[in-house]
Amino acid sequence: MFSAVVFAYSEVGLRCLEALLAARVDVRLVLTHENAPGERTWFGSVAQLAAEHGVPSAAPADPNSEAWIARVRALAPDYLLSFYYRLLLGERLLACARWGALNMHGSLLPKYRGRAPVNWAIVNGETETGATLHYMVAKPDAGAIIAQQRVPIGIDATALSVSRAVAEAASALLSGVLPQLAAGPPPGRAMDLSRGSYFGRRTPEDGRIDWARPAARIHDLIRAVAPPFPGAFSEADGRRVVFTGSRWLGEPARHPERAPCLYSERGALFLDCADGMRIGIDGILIAGRAPDADALARLCGPPGLAFDPHPRKGILKNEKAADTRS
Repeated sequence: MFSAVVFAYSEVGLRCLEALLAARVDVRLVLTHENAPGERTWFGSVAQLAAEHGVPSAAPADPNSEAWIARVRALAPDYLLSFYYRLLLGERLLACARWGALNMHGSLLPKYRGRAPVNWAIVNGETETGATLHYMVAKPDAGAIIAQQRVPIGIDATALSVSRAVAEAASALLSGVLPQLAAGPPPGRAMDLSRGSYFGRRTPEDGRIDWARPAARIHDLIRAVAPPFPGAFSEADGRRVVFTGSRWLGEPARHPERAPCLYSERGALFLDCADGMRIGIDGILIAGRAPDADALARLCGPPGLAFDPHPRKGILKNEKAADTRS
């Protein structure tokens, strides 16, 4: 087959490393990350998978240090392969590969270059995303595209469900191109960055709901950051309310004069929004806990729970325009 040094993390990293090992690729080293303190991990351990197959692994703070560049160069890999690794690999490290350095990105590049591509795609109401295998260059997510696979985004799909689908697509895509990789560096088509977009990392504060937005966009935000991500939230009666899930109903608001307003109706929760539409709410957290049925009845019974319609920050403060930076 061929030899590789692999940089991997999260479910995409796990699934792609599994594909390499199943195909008997000569994986000489795996570099990954320690889970961040307090991080709610929903994916398996890359380091554990490597250990189970006798592959050495490490989680360096800086893979671009002289020591790590020297170690990778000494392994003389045909490829460097990056699968959801969180640190940018410098040009000197990329040059350690005989045939090239490839990255698997969780979007249909050049759309959604940068961080958290699945979350951003859902926030923006996209109906599809995908996985892209491309060459790595100094500029992030900008090298020539080798292959792509599309993934639909259903109207009620969450970041978790789409992330798992993207991981499955990434694994299938990688498995399909392994014969090409074994034959030498495959051709790629240049990425037209003017047709794409670049997005920064998301923070918990980006989950704050902007109540001026229509119901569809609020629904998109809720499902884009639903657990295990930090969650969409707002304040009511001095308490933070986190929405753990929502459903698109396409129905008019029942109490538009009180919007934004959360209320119960025949045992189910609904959220009326400023555009005169309502969405179904699967659950809420208050002070980090799900209220019981009696508490929900008190909170969301008539006239419902009203929210401050003037939040401190909008939900898209990290969004950047189409990026052609050098």
